[in-house]
Amino acid sequence: MKLTWLGHAGFRLEIEGAVILIDPWLTGNPVFPADRRDEAVRGATHILLTHGHGDHTGDAVALAKELGVPVVGIADLIGYWGESEGLEGIGFNKGGTVDLNGAKVTMVNASHSSSLMVDGKPVYAGHESGYMIRGEGRTIYVSGDTDIMADMAWMAELHRPEIGILCAGGHYTMDMERAAWAAKRYFDFRTVIPCHYDTFPLLKQDPEVMRRALPGVDVLTPEVMETVEL
Repeated sequence: MKLTWLGHAGFRLEIEGAVILIDPWLTGNPVFPADRRDEAVRGATHILLTHGHGDHTGDAVALAKELGVPVVGIADLIGYWGESEGLEGIGFNKGGTVDLNGAKVTMVNASHSSSLMVDGKPVYAGHESGYMIRGEGRTIYVSGDTDIMADMAWMAELHRPEIGILCAGGHYTMDMERAAWAAKRYFDFRTVIPCHYDTFPLLKQDPEVMRRALPGVDVLTPEVMETVEL
């Protein structure tokens, strides 16, 4: 299982027979190296989205058309793009599970907001979500953009994820301190990867705050386009 950070909340996850681009915002992302775009998207089989905001969906339509791969996410958003863009998609909802080339992806709750900008105005894009991704004998929790939720208790008990990819930039989501508190309070992670931080000055965070708060947990902070084996 390989995970590559694409900057901000974007990841390339190679798991089972799938190469999943999670929230791939590349164009205009100030921390993504544009000259490595082909490397980032090569061989992708699916695009998985947590919600509609442009810093998560900005490249989704173009990439889906370029690569000829389905977009996966909340039914409202996927259905909208099916009608407006002619995209192939896999739309589902909270509690549903889809099989992406052997990786089992279950949609779970998040606490945020979700919209698309259409003609300069925000339009409804379905509900924000997170995911439990099961494959190769392990489960990864992708929090999406969220704050702490009581739902994390049952999500952790039912799915038992060993790996957490947690938003931790503050202002729009949990910060490092809150994400670490949620990890310690609700989950039993072996590995945590913070994201959605340091993209802009507003999201400046120190991951050492998370490391200090989670003794015994491997807090990984890869560089953008660095691949880690999980």
